[in-house]
Amino acid sequence: MQFQKHYTREQARELLPQIRGWLEKLVQLRADLDKAEQQLGALAAPGRDLGGGLVNQWVRILAGIQEFLLEFYRRQIQIKDLDRGLIDFPALLDGKEVFLCWEKAEADIQYWHDLDTGYSGRKKL
Repeated sequence: MQFQKHYTREQARELLPQIRGWLEKLVQLRADLDKAEQQLGALAAPGRDLGGGLVNQWVRILAGIQEFLLEFYRRQIQIKDLDRGLIDFPALLDGKEVFLCWEKAEADIQYWHDLDTGYSGRKKL
């Protein structure tokens, strides 16, 4: 077995509201990070000190991203595509290790796929 944690469909469903919130926050933090990096890039020049509030903000954003990514990591839930909100939950299906596959546009977890096939190998539960 590749994963220590396996989710039933019901367990994964129960996490969806929380996961939706985490995904929204990650998308916002990534946008904030892009903005801060553009501002930092515009200020970057040889011999120029980039310390101060903008660098502190950039570090806080990175720490926030890390915090949410750790929530997924601790639960062994994988983010496959942040923009689409594509998530894989390790599961056992008929004794075989698979992923329950969900994306934020879907109301429920309706698909699964083998560990090595990905989205293109999705099958209806």
